[in-house]
Amino acid sequence: MAKFFDSLTDGLIRFIEAQHMFFVASAPTEGRVNLSPKGMDTFRCLDASTVAYLDLTGSGNETSAHIKDNGRITIMLCGYGEEALILRLYAHGEIVYPDTPRWKELAPKFEILPGARQIVVANINSVQTSCGYAVPLYDFADHRQKLVAWAEKKGPDGLDEYRKTKNTTSIDGAPTGLE
Repeated sequence: MAKFFDSLTDGLIRFIEAQHMFFVASAPTEGRVNLSPKGMDTFRCLDASTVAYLDLTGSGNETSAHIKDNGRITIMLCGYGEEALILRLYAHGEIVYPDTPRWKELAPKFEILPGARQIVVANINSVQTSCGYAVPLYDFADHRQKLVAWAEKKGPDGLDEYRKTKNTTSIDGAPTGLE
């Protein structure tokens, strides 16, 4: 049975901190819905109403474009171990770029990994839990290091060039805020 909360409880924050993977969903006013899996040690609970994640350079930048368009973002975490739980965070997003004062405030909360391009902040409007009884059991082995190795190989100049060619617009052609 689904339950709704106005903010995160201490128990839900502990659940979040124990997860190794999360999913981010966003959509523009018109265009494709995006759903992305995220991993590594990139997710933080800032307080009971705010979460953030370190966003690494990838093949697209849909979340940034969608947040710029309408602000909507949903984050989902699932319990893959003994605790059967699905947690959804419905929120209004904010993109924080490295050259801003807000970055200086938030960056110390993360290990800044090679390829870090922005921090996505989600100001929670509603929290929903559901049973997760059908979510399979998985054992966590490790985080993949391929993205970090790729970013290290590209180097700062290569990452800047890659972002300029691949991350300034969404697949629907909307601006992401990166230049």
